[in-house]
Amino acid sequence: MNKNELIASIASEAGLTKADAGKALDAFISSITQALKAGDEVRLVGFGTFAVSKRAATTGRNPRTGETIKIKARVQPKFKAGKTLQDAVN
Repeated sequence: MNKNELIASIASEAGLTKADAGKALDAFISSITQALKAGDEVRLVGFGTFAVSKRAATTGRNPRTGETIKIKARVQPKFKAGKTLQDAVN
């Protein structure tokens, strides 16, 4: 499912226009992004948790040349599915 299909699905389930569903989805994504940027967690009971984790700097190898390269430390967004979502999928 792509973003347009998700918007259409939200619109039909919630009885909204596609424009309103698109705005709601964009606001949802923006809100989660802002919370993760601030280092916060977003917990949606039954659905899952959006969080960030810190990855330390490491060294790696260029597979083509074998040269050692440095990989910078970074913050990685993560999603952990909730039990209700896991049960629904399985």
